[in-house]
Amino acid sequence: MNATNASRVMIVTGGSRGIGAATVVLAANQGYDVCFSYAGNTKRAKDVVAAAHGAGGRVLAVQADMSTDAGVRKLFDACDAEFGAPDALVNNAGTTGPIRKVADIDADTLRAVFELNVTGYFLAAREAIRRMSTARGGKGGAIVNVSSRAAPLGGGGEWVHYAASKGATDTFTIGLAREVGAEGIRVNAVRPGLIDTELHAAAGAPDRLTRLMSGVPMGRAGSAEEVAETILWLAGPQSSYVSGALVDVSGAR
Repeated sequence: MNATNASRVMIVTGGSRGIGAATVVLAANQGYDVCFSYAGNTKRAKDVVAAAHGAGGRVLAVQADMSTDAGVRKLFDACDAEFGAPDALVNNAGTTGPIRKVADIDADTLRAVFELNVTGYFLAAREAIRRMSTARGGKGGAIVNVSSRAAPLGGGGEWVHYAASKGATDTFTIGLAREVGAEGIRVNAVRPGLIDTELHAAAGAPDRLTRLMSGVPMGRAGSAEEVAETILWLAGPQSSYVSGALVDVSGAR
């Protein structure tokens, strides 16, 4: 256990797979108590809990819908009861929606993407601020939003809807950092590029990594663990004067 982070508490939204799961396990390995949400796959959530316990941390998995006020409150209330107020929030739960051109998009897809990727981030940040803010009796903390390189690249031909939601994440990160900086809270975003996770297949494009690899100057896809390392750095004391930053983890893509 890393003594630097001993007894610190982290909430991770969407922690049962990909970048979220890697973040939960790494945080547990660094001494955090971790409370994470998952949408519905109980087996996968249990696997992450087992891996995190193997890393030495205390972990709680909470089934909750991060696109809803009730779901977000459920996650934070569970963390309060089990571990106490969080020191760090990782806003990670998200969806790309299916690959669609704008001419073929439907309102239900747009609603699902923005409710989880944007509304959900706002709601979770709200709950974190209420617990962390020194102006409200808290001890400060850090919020790390998981954005995407799709935000500046635009997602044309695949998922402009997803890219637009991550553009909102970037703006949210910068604005919130300025809003709560004097209340002891740092807010940053990590912007993963082409990362080897299930995201691509889930969007209906299992060949996406191979197809886009030529656009990555480093010549390879990144791993969820590499993104998690950056998230933990942004959440921890080593980045104490970093706030309002959008950190690309993209192999220069």
